[in-house]
Amino acid sequence: MAALPPTPFGLGLLGLLPRRSIFISYYHAADQAYYDEFSRLFSETYGVVRDNSLDRKIDSDDTTYVRQSIRDNHITGSSCTIVLCGPMTPYRKYVDWEIKATLDKQHGLIGVKLPELVVVNNGCHKPARLQDNINSNYAVWTHWGLLINGGAEILKKYVEESIEKSKELIDNTRTMMTKNG
Repeated sequence: MAALPPTPFGLGLLGLLPRRSIFISYYHAADQAYYDEFSRLFSETYGVVRDNSLDRKIDSDDTTYVRQSIRDNHITGSSCTIVLCGPMTPYRKYVDWEIKATLDKQHGLIGVKLPELVVVNNGCHKPARLQDNINSNYAVWTHWGLLINGGAEILKKYVEESIEKSKELIDNTRTMMTKNG
């Protein structure tokens, strides 16, 4: 069987579908190991699993420039954003800005509860903008173990589900964070 020619987006499962590009949002100082494992497991299934380490890459105090750079250079070209949610993730302004840019672009949004995120009263503390969109039924919410144990097929299901959600469900009305903490 002859190999199929590559497309600008790469080839997905069985060469029939374009590979989706995913942006990963997380707190680099605390959750890098989860990003590394996610990337190791899924980078062949998805065209680009981006780790742009925004805290280090965008060297500017101009918040307008930083937000525009996130939107134009990191979120543009992706199909969805996956937010790896650890205990410190809700306090990171870049995570909030990445979620906002994702919603501005009307891309899919998936939140993943990392094992260290403590459940209290049947819930856990997530980035507020992500929680708004879980509440509106726009964002998909899952758990690290379920995602990792389910492999590429469950991730594909979540990515496609997030992309197909009605854009009318997006809740991007929250004021953006201006500082960490």
